[in-house]
Amino acid sequence: FSLTGKEALTHFPSLGPPPGSAQGRVHVKQCDLLQLSRKQKRLCRREPGLAETLRDSIRLGIMECQFQFRSERWNCSLEGRTSLLKRGFKETAFLYAVSSAALTHSLARACSAGRMERCTCDDSPGLENRKAWQWGVCGDNLKYSTKFLKKFLGQKRIGKDLRAKVDIHNTNVGIKAVKNGLKTTCKCHGVSGSCAVRTCWKQLSPFHEIGRLLKLRYDDAVKVFSTTNDAVGHSELAGPPRHGHSPRLPPAPRATDLVYVEDSPSFCRPSKYSLGTAGRTCSREGNCDSMCCGRGYNTQSRLVTFSCHCQVQWCCYVECQQCMQEEVVYSCKQ
Repeated sequence: FSLTGKEALTHFPSLGPPPGSAQGRVHVKQCDLLQLSRKQKRLCRREPGLAETLRDSIRLGIMECQFQFRSERWNCSLEGRTSLLKRGFKETAFLYAVSSAALTHSLARACSAGRMERCTCDDSPGLENRKAWQWGVCGDNLKYSTKFLKKFLGQKRIGKDLRAKVDIHNTNVGIKAVKNGLKTTCKCHGVSGSCAVRTCWKQLSPFHEIGRLLKLRYDDAVKVFSTTNDAVGHSELAGPPRHGHSPRLPPAPRATDLVYVEDSPSFCRPSKYSLGTAGRTCSREGNCDSMCCGRGYNTQSRLVTFSCHCQVQWCCYVECQQCMQEEVVYSCKQ
């Protein structure tokens, strides 16, 4: 399960399913519209609420990916996503990580929000969680989310397949990023704000924080190859020698490293992987030289209208003037 660009997001209406027996039919139809394996479709159909959660996770992963790469040559556009996922680029590594992180995050939140039938609030043992539940505070159920995710993804046997091992490693990096962002949040109860009773619950970090962490992992991604022990048929990932290590025995990448197996294309020109950078906006002081790949950029002035000089009027509304400001826009040449 990853962001292929084939997901039929436009087929999903913003309105909820109709009441009654039609709800089940709508749920099954939503499962069928998603690009899922046969096993994943069976799991989806058995779990009311899962199709909507999968849709939410796809949208969450796409939006975060596009936000993190908004100033890069590859801006995580849907075009070329399918071809990209067949390769072993750094960008492929990020897509696997951000999609597994988005699914983990969305499942845990869906459980705590009551949108899933087979899970509910965080059920970690301990008095603090039970108190939190009694006070009506619901912890994000990361335990169920990660358990279900492993079953849903059905991680295949790796053997000597380097790409399969790399994809699973990067998927797990995304899951770990969500786990490491789990925080304990506490709230005090008592007269006049005293902390006579304190309840605590588990809460996930905002997904922007997870996306920012994965982007840092992308920036420091490790190129790997396979070291195979022919005697036992065992394959391991190995990266370039680190400082102080023998070049004969390169260390395995860390569990938090994103890994890739082949160098990325430039993404400068249209290809099966992206639309290129022609016409992309850039910052003259920042990334225009890199973004435009040496082709130069166009400069265009435009007038932008915005609200200004706003004042609160009695009783209940804000009155603003409309101001205009000249804005200079830079875009990459063809």
